Formats: sequence, C-alpha cells, structure tokens
Amino acid sequence: MSSTLTKVNATEFETALMTEMEEFGVKSTYKEGDTIIDYDKNIRAMPIVKSGTIRVMTRDNEGREILLYYLTNNESCAMAYTCCMEARKSEVKAIAETDVELLSIPHDKLDEWLIKYPSWKGYIFQSFTSRFNELLNSIESIAFQKLDERLVRYLKNKVKASGKTVIPLSHQQIAEEMGTSRVVISRLLKLLENENKVILYRHEIKVMSSLMNGD
Repeated sequence: MSSTLTKVNATEFETALMTEMEEFGVKSTYKEGDTIIDYDKNIRAMPIVKSGTIRVMTRDNEGREILLYYLTNNESCAMAYTCCMEARKSEVKAIAETDVELLSIPHDKLDEWLIKYPSWKGYIFQSFTSRFNELLNSIESIAFQKLDERLVRYLKNKVKASGKTVIPLSHQQIAEEMGTSRVVISRLLKLLENENKVILYRHEIKVMSSLMNGD
C-alpha cells in the first residue's frame, strides 16, 4: 500500500486496518479532466486520494457551479462519505485536476472500521474538520473579499493544487468555478497581466512569482 496512507496526523494506521484496506479497497486511476463523482449519482464507496489532485464542485438550483475545495494526497471527501453512508445521491461533482490514483473503500467497511479502529475514526473526523474549515474559508471569501482578491486566491490555490505555474484554464471555466461572468474575469485577468502578475495565453494562464509572493 502507498506510504501516503500509513499516517494520519502522525498516528499510524493499525496493521490490521492497513491489511483490510489492501484487501477490500479498490484501486483506480483517472486522467486529468475525468469526472470521478457526478451530480445525482449513487456513491457506493469512499475515495481516498493516493496521488494527484481532485477539484470538488457544487451547483445551485439554476445549474451554476462553484468550487468548494481541492483534495490531494491522503485526503478524502467528507461529502462522499456522508452520501455513501446515508445512501444519498451525490450533491457534488469531483473532477481530476491532475492524473489521479484512488483507493475506494466500500460502504460496508466504513461504519465497521469506525468501531474496530481508532485511527480510522480519527482519519474520518479529521477529514470532516478539514473540509468544514475549507467551506468556511470559501464562504468567508465570497462574503467578505472583493472579486479581484478572490481571483488572486483562486489562482494561488490552483498553482498549489497542481504544482504548476502554467495552468490550463479558460476565462469561462474560471468564471463558472467562481460563480461570476466571463466578461468580469477577463477584465480582472487583464489587470493582473498589466501588473506583471500573470501572462495570458489561449486557454492557459502563467502565474508569476509576483502574484504568488504577494499578500
């Protein structure tokens, strides 16, 4: 099993748990851009990211999407866990931001391991706490930050999530993920380019160190 699954907050998974994860977990791979979880689909297993980065989105009643958070090595989606345990259809969409390798834990093991393994309980609680804090940060950003500040934060998060400074992004995609219009995003990106913080290409954006190192 990948070493990324051997520790959670410096607490090692029990050997017996690791054996069961290897036995019952289902390994899968996705290419960049693939849909891993889609809206209104049944979720029968909880995915854990072994490598790569996943972008998690949600949508409103009118179909407009907004970015919730990213998942990377050793992380899992608390919403997927909840839907899996309660047999509810997915209210989120998960897309491979990069090539991704997953270990999916079947739903019948999720509750069983909470009782059997303290480290698994800690992992699940940590996942809920992390996702909750990220959602609070997203809400705070939408409520209190100006759109230009949100865009800078969005670009920084993209760089951190992908590990790349040249990001394959269209203005329309940014607008959709941020819940605004393409025209507004294009105007703000042009301002950033004039400040030498980004370089705009067709369907790509190069994020400069001046943006990453700024406040």
